[in-house]
Amino acid sequence: MRVVVRTFSELCITVGTVIVLFVVYVLFWTGVKADTAMDDQIEQLQEQWARNSATAGPGRSSTKESPGTAPAKPAAYKDGRPFAVMYIPRLGFTWNKPVLEGTRTKTLTKGLGHYASTAQLGQRGNFAVAGHRRTYGDPFKDFPRLRPGDAVVLTDGTSWFTYRIDTRPYKTLPSDTAVIDPVPRKSGYTREGRYLTLTTCDPEWGHSHRLIVWAHLDETQPVEAGKPRALRR
Repeated sequence: MRVVVRTFSELCITVGTVIVLFVVYVLFWTGVKADTAMDDQIEQLQEQWARNSATAGPGRSSTKESPGTAPAKPAAYKDGRPFAVMYIPRLGFTWNKPVLEGTRTKTLTKGLGHYASTAQLGQRGNFAVAGHRRTYGDPFKDFPRLRPGDAVVLTDGTSWFTYRIDTRPYKTLPSDTAVIDPVPRKSGYTREGRYLTLTTCDPEWGHSHRLIVWAHLDETQPVEAGKPRALRR
């Protein structure tokens, strides 16, 4: 009996240690790795944009553009590669995340993921982006704080795109793929436009549901014009 009790106690300690290590891995180590990966993606983009700018040379217009005249359609995005950086002041003025093409699990460990079937950034249609609520850097941890009127700003290295959120977070099921339709009807939009959809998991530590917010393109401007108003303190 003494041997059985001792063995059971040691087994409980071992299981407890494994659980603690797993929690540390989920809560801490995946975040450290994700933060490093996201910083690397942004650094890659900035280096690429700097090279492109040096190649293009001076002479680009700095005239502010209207939402109705979005920049020319960009080249196709490459799967798993970054192409833009997103800023959401509501989540903090230091909050910025890379946006990569695709929503595979591996892609979402490096930043936010663009639904490949949806519109490109700034173009007519619905530019839809997904991100983790928890783990892998917790990019959308504070997603429920988003409110109508909040700015979501993105840059592709040549232009700034400022979207304005029109809805409070909307809860739905993962099977509700209509939320990323070109005209997502549940958003209240009734005609074609240039929209943004953000999606994340709900509840905070689960994935039985999704939280959604929708936004419309409010303004665009070339990077030479400086940061948009939404990013100025």
